[in-house]
Amino acid sequence: MSFEGYNVEVRDRVKCISGVEGVPLSTQWGPQGYFYPIQIAQYGLSHYSKNLTEKPPHVETYETAEEREQGSPPGKWTVPKGCFVTTLLDKSRFTNVKQFVVPENSEGASLQLGNTKDFVISFDLKLLTNGSVSVALETTEKNQLFTVHYVSNSQLIAFKDKDIFYGIGARTSWSTITRDLVTDLRKGVGLSHTKVVKQTKIMPKRVVRLTVKGKGFIDNVTISTTAHMAAFFAASDWLVRNQDEKGGWPIMVTRKLGEGFKSLDPGWYSAMAQGQAISTLIRAYLLTKERTFLGSALRATAPYKLLSEQRGVRAVFMNKYDWYEEYPTSPSSFVLNGFMYSLIGLYDLKETAGEKLGKEAKLLYDQGMDSLKAMLPFYDTGSGTIYDLRHFMLGTAPNLARWDYHTTHINQLQLLSTLDEAPVFKEFVKRWKSYLKGGRAKHN
Repeated sequence: MSFEGYNVEVRDRVKCISGVEGVPLSTQWGPQGYFYPIQIAQYGLSHYSKNLTEKPPHVETYETAEEREQGSPPGKWTVPKGCFVTTLLDKSRFTNVKQFVVPENSEGASLQLGNTKDFVISFDLKLLTNGSVSVALETTEKNQLFTVHYVSNSQLIAFKDKDIFYGIGARTSWSTITRDLVTDLRKGVGLSHTKVVKQTKIMPKRVVRLTVKGKGFIDNVTISTTAHMAAFFAASDWLVRNQDEKGGWPIMVTRKLGEGFKSLDPGWYSAMAQGQAISTLIRAYLLTKERTFLGSALRATAPYKLLSEQRGVRAVFMNKYDWYEEYPTSPSSFVLNGFMYSLIGLYDLKETAGEKLGKEAKLLYDQGMDSLKAMLPFYDTGSGTIYDLRHFMLGTAPNLARWDYHTTHINQLQLLSTLDEAPVFKEFVKRWKSYLKGGRAKHN
């Protein structure tokens, strides 16, 4: 679809990219921040798509702990008195790594970087004690120096003077940390206790140096233009780790859809989250062939079969048509765009899992497509589209779709019309496109 145009991390309702989890933390419905599976799946899908549409990144290597080829500069470490940085063979990795022993109260051992073009840093890290990896950035703000500290604790984010802190967890076994320094700097400077990250014009101009403290090992320090696949797999792995025993990704924040609907209490599921998570996991499976991703996607169909009052996402319209609810409200709300995303996820699953494993996904998809064909006319105003069916369910005024939602409806329908050639899809795509240019239905 159009996911290569999504920039999830720059949204002002994204507090930051978590240092422990590597995925966005949302503040859309709560300033304390929470992990929102829809946003995490979209973060994964956007980076997956950008990886397909953009040219490969430029990558600069600064430290591999190996002997350098002739002519290439060695990694320049500045090691103060009482600190040690040595090269060591790590037998578990079959490669040399840099070992560091640097007291926390020292100024730290530093590797000079000096990159003015690219701002995505990546390194492999294993800590034996509490420690930190800090990256100094020269910024556009009067050439001031800001430092982003990645610290072995669980603190989400903090900002003081010109220091930004992200907790990255204990990191006691080898893992790769990949961080977008532009995002990390701007989220730190813009940190607030409201739902919205403050606007800032600050940008990094040069990555100056990397500084280590504590005891541990570091390897493969690189700076690149982008690291889309690292972000994609951070999202995919988060979805595997955080799926519950019912196959869902519970959303741990209260959601009030509007007057007349009961609030959704923390722990609710969303069909849109299930669908977009499935789409993410299927792509991870196709890239890696790891069954964990496919298994997680297959389990994600369970909430589709349960009614909203059974803590599922299924609603039935007029006792006839099955609908998968983005917001499983009481009474049902029948949100259109979330439903279509839930169908696209089922399509990805049934096509990939095959006839036997994908049987359930196919049945759910077919039932959903029948409902969509029957119910599309309810969402057409004659001059635009409708977001949900609250006017039918509550007898209130229609909830007209904003133009960005209207174009989403068109994009989704256009995609579904390539999977199912039912004339109704093509007719609606054509008519809904005409509304963008001021077209109107006939009147009496």
